[in-house]
Amino acid sequence: MAGAIGGTPAAAAHPLKDGAVYGLTVEHRSDPLGVDTAHPRFGWRMRSVGRGLGQGAYEVQVATSPGRLTGDRADVWSSGRVRSAQSVAIRYRGEPLKASTRYYWTVTVWDTEGRPVGSGPAAWFETGLMSTDGVTGWDGAQWIGMKGKAPNSPGAPMLRTEVPLRGRVREARLHLSALGVYDAYVSGRRVTVPQDDGATLELLPPGWTNYDTRVNYLTYDVTHLVAREPAVTLAAVLGNGWYNGRISDGSTYYSKDGNTLALKAKLLIRYVDGTTQSVVTRPDGSWKATDTGPYRADDIYDGQTYDARRELPGWTSSGFDTSAWSDTERVPFETRYPDSRLLAYPAETARLMDPWDRRPQSVTVYTGVTGEGRGRIVVDPDRTVTDPHRAASSPVTIGAGDTAVFDLGQNMVGVPRYRLRGPAGAEVTFRFGEMLNDSSAGADGPAGSLYRANLRSAKATSTYVLKGDRAGETHQDSLTFYGFRYVSVTATETVTITGLTGKVATSAVHETGTVTTDDPATNQLISNIRWGQRGNYLWVPTDCPQRDERLGWTGDTQVFATTGLYNADAGPFLDHFQDTVVDSQTVYGQDKAQFTGVAPGGRYNFPGGGSGWADCGVILPWTLWQMTGDPAVIERSWTAMTRYLDWIRRQTGDTYAGQGSLTGDWLAPQKTSAQLMSDVYYGYVAHLMGRMARAVGRPAEATTYEQLFADIKRAVITKYLSTEGSTVTVKSSLGDASPIEPGSDPHQKTEDNTQTALLWVLKLGLYDTEAQRRSLVGHLADNIGNDAAYKAAHPNSSRVTYAENTLSVGFLGVNVLAPVLSDEGRTDLAYQLLHQDAMPSWLFSVRNGATTVWERWNSYSEETGFGPVSMNSFNHYAYGAIMEWMYAYMAGIARDPDSPGFKHFLLQPHLDPTGKITHVAGSHESPYGEIRSEWRVTDGGTLSYEAVVPANTEATLRLPALSADSVREGRTPLARADGVRFIGHRDGVASYRLPSGAYRLTSRLR
Repeated sequence: MAGAIGGTPAAAAHPLKDGAVYGLTVEHRSDPLGVDTAHPRFGWRMRSVGRGLGQGAYEVQVATSPGRLTGDRADVWSSGRVRSAQSVAIRYRGEPLKASTRYYWTVTVWDTEGRPVGSGPAAWFETGLMSTDGVTGWDGAQWIGMKGKAPNSPGAPMLRTEVPLRGRVREARLHLSALGVYDAYVSGRRVTVPQDDGATLELLPPGWTNYDTRVNYLTYDVTHLVAREPAVTLAAVLGNGWYNGRISDGSTYYSKDGNTLALKAKLLIRYVDGTTQSVVTRPDGSWKATDTGPYRADDIYDGQTYDARRELPGWTSSGFDTSAWSDTERVPFETRYPDSRLLAYPAETARLMDPWDRRPQSVTVYTGVTGEGRGRIVVDPDRTVTDPHRAASSPVTIGAGDTAVFDLGQNMVGVPRYRLRGPAGAEVTFRFGEMLNDSSAGADGPAGSLYRANLRSAKATSTYVLKGDRAGETHQDSLTFYGFRYVSVTATETVTITGLTGKVATSAVHETGTVTTDDPATNQLISNIRWGQRGNYLWVPTDCPQRDERLGWTGDTQVFATTGLYNADAGPFLDHFQDTVVDSQTVYGQDKAQFTGVAPGGRYNFPGGGSGWADCGVILPWTLWQMTGDPAVIERSWTAMTRYLDWIRRQTGDTYAGQGSLTGDWLAPQKTSAQLMSDVYYGYVAHLMGRMARAVGRPAEATTYEQLFADIKRAVITKYLSTEGSTVTVKSSLGDASPIEPGSDPHQKTEDNTQTALLWVLKLGLYDTEAQRRSLVGHLADNIGNDAAYKAAHPNSSRVTYAENTLSVGFLGVNVLAPVLSDEGRTDLAYQLLHQDAMPSWLFSVRNGATTVWERWNSYSEETGFGPVSMNSFNHYAYGAIMEWMYAYMAGIARDPDSPGFKHFLLQPHLDPTGKITHVAGSHESPYGEIRSEWRVTDGGTLSYEAVVPANTEATLRLPALSADSVREGRTPLARADGVRFIGHRDGVASYRLPSGAYRLTSRLR
């Protein structure tokens, strides 16, 4: 079942009520704080136990109180009764909204016959400061830091102020930002955010941006922390985060001498008597600071050091003595970056998700190393726990020279929470890794020890110095994050670890889609993909979470985005990232026009050909529009997108070639010309621009881009399609592959008719005749099949070293492989590739113990050991893009490009011809409601199929069937069901137009 979206339970979570209006959102979030949009977008869903319920009209009402949402009493705005079937991204058109104000709203819906359907529950949204200059609305708040503190000197700055309250508090809001990251406290308690039915902590707010372009602030409801107190204390710990770490080396805001950390805050208190009070950051003596506390060091890559002996009890509460603390001083950030904007963060923050906590599955204690070479660890059996139930809670005592290795059973991203007992001054070191060493090639230590070579220069270490509390001590890192499954623990003295929990952090907090099968290996792959997304959707969509990288690589992002949006309510998250991509274009892009390979920041942002990565700036808006139904991201990005396409045209002119590609089909086992990849991606984004231009009312530009695509198509056909001999050939050997790919064979040549080249030619229709198309599909099938005859005919191909029915695509082929195969009628090959567990394949990693998706197809195997250490992440979601096919083809929940947001969609379950999978259940909480599609094949050749089409949508069902008459609902042919329109039966598939409702069908297959 789908999970919650935007905090609103999915349709199946409650008993159905006919005509219910639910799931009200503002800016695609439920009851959001800190909305700074002048014209917010409203959305809602409908549910119905009947069929064919559609929206014919709506009326949105906005008021200053819930009581004014009835009748004609809305005192802020009423849309009036609007004839429309749309319930996504409906713009507010009332008077200007006031800052720091809560507004209540609801929507009333009528069906297509004009009958009342009902009204949604009273929802709300609250505006932020409604400014971008960092001045308006901030009541004089300034960026402040610890006076006289040199950047990168030991100790995290700890800032606090204390102010007496003037009366009985009605409500309090905290607007907060940092140059760096923060842990915030109000009156002695850590600031939390609502999550599900409770509250949780954020990790590393306010996230990562191009600081010289924009900084985010967050808004918190802290009424419960301020009320009933005689005074309010506002306190924060500042960490380096992305602002002052080598992760930002190469960025325009980076300084090798260090950046000064700073805090900016406004606590707005409203009293019952109607008066207000603002507590703001000012260098006027009201704020004090110290760096003598327990937070001794922190870095995104290297970890965190915490000395509990230095704790300052009560420092976040009222009455604490700060007479020995330093003053604060203004940090002249605005002077350094006068054009940087201070903006409300518009998406889900990165937060700790308690339901996903990981506890140890085993604990191994070893006392040394034995054997030759790297050797093997000497295990102490008396302290080693292999039973998962015991390992989760068993205390483990280690002394100097001992090592305890905890296996959490899942490669995850977040921070450790640990409990310890031991003497004051004992130093305990927690090191993190994704794998254990074995005796194979590439190991960096004795078998059974923690493998860390793939972290490169990242230290990824949590260090804790005990204060000696006999009752035990508990700590949880908060100024960094780690990617890990295993934790290695050592100590300078005898200590007891009484508990260890992996706290999972993610910005993908509302999961909205599931696919499950009756095949355990496929289900493990699905789990691996989901965990990879959880770990790498953390403030920005990163490539990996563990090594000295963790960057917003744009190629990875665009390849995985559709899968990411099926799995989770990640629309606002990726929408915000698109803004970052646009910012990076003018900061780091070549000629301030090329989109970049990384965003934000400048680390590894390569100049030169960026095809496949830079194209994210066009592909991501397209994908967001398709999956959410909201074209706003297109309109907002239009100038940047056209600047990019114009720039490519200036580079290559009437050759209609792409800009070039330094990365090509990254990490592909079979090499394709990087220039070919650039040319087809140029065609792809030109095609998307034409589609988007028509969607946002730009018909002349649409025509221009359609012609550009036609010209690119002709250029690609002329250059790369050879019709010499009896068949067509894609000359994907014309040019070299990526010149920068690490770990590749420098002698490996590009080849003709590679899988990736054939896939893109077929996807974009870059051929002249149907005969050519059939020939291209044949080449693709032969390449995938890779049988003895194929190998004999291609003795110099890289394919000869791989098994039959294996893939050979890299990053730029992986998301189109299975969809193109199914579109070309070769779903049999898609399933054969899915089930394959020989290298290269998706299940190769599963067979070798993976719990997340790997960066390389050959990141590790028991036979050959560890992959090239220079580029070998065990948590990299790009290859997880196969899950897009699982939703759209295997489960059969596919979007209709002509009807974004699943207003009309396809139900097109593709059965497994191999017979290995006989049952698939899929669901996706679309913008209009939960879509469900589930099928099961019996031994007797009968297909059982169940589906839910949400209210106010329609679906085209394409169901495998022996004949049209064999598709039945009960005993009635589906074609005769009320509201259903039979389209036709062709090639073993019966097609129907379905109105909303639930369906339980059977179909004879033979």
